[in-house]
Amino acid sequence: MKIKYFYQQLVSHISVIVIAFLILSLVLSHFFEQFVYDNKTEELASYGHSILRDIEYASIDSRQTLQSYGHVLEGQNIQYSLFDEKSAIIYSTGLKTPLIELNNDEWAALQSGKTITVKQEYKRFEQAVTFVLLPYFHRNQFVGGVLLTSPIKGSREIISQMNDYLLYTTFIALAIALLLSGILSTFHGRRIKRLRAATSTVAQGDYSVRIPTANIDEIGELAGDFNGMVEKLETSMNEIESLENRRRQFMADVSHELRTPLTTIRGILEGLRNDMISESEKERGLQLASSETMRLIRLVNENLDYEKIRSNQVTLFKQDIQLKELLEIIQEQLEDVAAERGNRIIVEVKDDVIIHADYDRLTQVLINITKNSIQFTENGTIRLRGESMTGYTVIEIEDTGIGMDPEEIEQIWNRFYKAIDSRTTNPLGEFGLGLSIVKQLVTLHGGSISVDSVKGAGTKFRIELPCTTVETDS
Repeated sequence: MKIKYFYQQLVSHISVIVIAFLILSLVLSHFFEQFVYDNKTEELASYGHSILRDIEYASIDSRQTLQSYGHVLEGQNIQYSLFDEKSAIIYSTGLKTPLIELNNDEWAALQSGKTITVKQEYKRFEQAVTFVLLPYFHRNQFVGGVLLTSPIKGSREIISQMNDYLLYTTFIALAIALLLSGILSTFHGRRIKRLRAATSTVAQGDYSVRIPTANIDEIGELAGDFNGMVEKLETSMNEIESLENRRRQFMADVSHELRTPLTTIRGILEGLRNDMISESEKERGLQLASSETMRLIRLVNENLDYEKIRSNQVTLFKQDIQLKELLEIIQEQLEDVAAERGNRIIVEVKDDVIIHADYDRLTQVLINITKNSIQFTENGTIRLRGESMTGYTVIEIEDTGIGMDPEEIEQIWNRFYKAIDSRTTNPLGEFGLGLSIVKQLVTLHGGSISVDSVKGAGTKFRIELPCTTVETDS
């Protein structure tokens, strides 16, 4: 059975209030009853001692003293009786019986000098009374005592009035509790409904929903946690969507890149088989087929290389390398490629600069970045710089090319990302994997790589590698 949170809170609050007030009412009622009766018995005992003290001086048969006490006590609705050692009434202001009816235990206690008090008595009197029995001794001999009685009607009226006040207070408290409980239950119920509605919205794929938070209780903290969770889900979904879009683009690019060389190779093979290619053109056709085959191999190798690097399956063999010599080798290898686009490669590094790295992998990193700079620079300059710093070595590759927007800089490290302008033939990085491999290799060396670029003013890559071996060696 489904019970709304509002009613659960309402019932729980009211139940607690009711139980608390019932217990409190019972305790207070018992306390007030005990208090009233204790006061009454103390009052009767006090009058009894006064009567016994006065008649001791005036003699027990002094009617005048007894009558004066009778008039005084009658105004307070108190009656008293004197009795002898045989419980026979010798003077009374109210009792009509000739004897005081006491059980053996009460009579024995009285004779031993104890005061007997009974707060409610119905059997031995015509009405409910409180009575007190005090013994009287003369020369250490028990000669009787005094009995004082007071109807408990007045005491009951006081107790009844107190109970009425408790009852009224209980009803008022219940009304206030009902109101406050309703307000709090409605408030919390609305907050829970907001959480439920937001959860339903997230379940439908909308991650833009947010819930107002207030860290005043657990529900507020839950709302904050929910917002944090949704933000992470939104970020993850954006990354997944971006990755999926890049994957689709990559598949489209790969399909485009594969179609041309495969069509070329197939055409050459068909021409050779059907003798449609002249002897003078065969060598050129075979060279073209070989070139297109190498393009396909590079595509497969780049993907395999990236996966090996990403999964940390590459072993680095680090050594101290003279940076100037390495940069000059890069300059020599790419000089012709740069010249085709009217670019110059300039090396700026001192002879004593040493870098601690894996020679082959560092060469791969520098070739990737330098070819990137050549690809996006025309009739410009690519500068390869090196510098030793405290604890690390810096390599900078700066060009005067077309540069990038901040949005592009954030994307270039992503796998499959490839700028529209990069669809030209590029032996390394033509499939959008070059810079992803670069970043993975630099991270594997325990270093860092950053990019500064201004649209239309060029780009500068900065690599920082530690001078000593670090834990990333594997």
